[in-house]
Amino acid sequence: MSNEDITLTAGDAEVSVLPGNGGRIGGLRIGGVELLRQGERYGCFPMVPWCGRVREGRFLDGATVRQMPLNSPPHAIHGTVRDGDWRIARAAENEAVITYDLVDPWPHRGRVTHVVTLAEDSLTLTMSVEAYDDSFPAQIGWHPWFNRTLDGVDVQVDFAPAWQEERGADHLPTGKRIDPEPGPWDDCFGMPDGVDVTLTWPGQLELKVASREEWVVVYDEQAEAVCVEPQTGPPNGLNTLPRLVTPLEPLEATTTWSWRRL
Repeated sequence: MSNEDITLTAGDAEVSVLPGNGGRIGGLRIGGVELLRQGERYGCFPMVPWCGRVREGRFLDGATVRQMPLNSPPHAIHGTVRDGDWRIARAAENEAVITYDLVDPWPHRGRVTHVVTLAEDSLTLTMSVEAYDDSFPAQIGWHPWFNRTLDGVDVQVDFAPAWQEERGADHLPTGKRIDPEPGPWDDCFGMPDGVDVTLTWPGQLELKVASREEWVVVYDEQAEAVCVEPQTGPPNGLNTLPRLVTPLEPLEATTTWSWRRL
């Protein structure tokens, strides 16, 4: 199948999936109200095979030091797939499956599969990375840009992390865990019982971002949007907390966004 845009529907919920623009979710509309910031860089893009920044684009791959392009100098950021063309494996009324084969500059052969499932009151995203030939470190995450304001009402962000990763001047975690600090944030938090963040637009909508993973980055330094990013490890995690993908054991993660009207 081609990589043309896909529209999923369930009840009054509608989701756009854009395989040709990094496999991102281009829009999430509830009763005609758009929840995601619009624009080719926004929506919600998958972060694979790493999340956030990798220090100076370098990571240790076994005994080999790998260098990734510095797309956010002096670091490499958000993986290699958000600018790629994905393929449609399957598309139905309320579910789409898209895939992306890892290519240069990533040094290992593998495949990313993204399953997007829409229900009347939730959106579930499941992503996996499989290795074809040899093992490699990897991370999975999602980077949604939720509109800060809906119909003139500003969002409220509520979550109770166990800790915050101390952020150094280079925007990377120092390795020290601190008590959570008030925002604004461009920070990684630990939630050992699973990611659980609630976005509330008072009088409009409540949306809960949940995942079994224990790491979430919250970014709310922009006037237009708030990002809540579940992921399988912290920024620079290819160096500090790598998850190994092997030909026998893929890496898989899921996040579910559920909503209710207020």
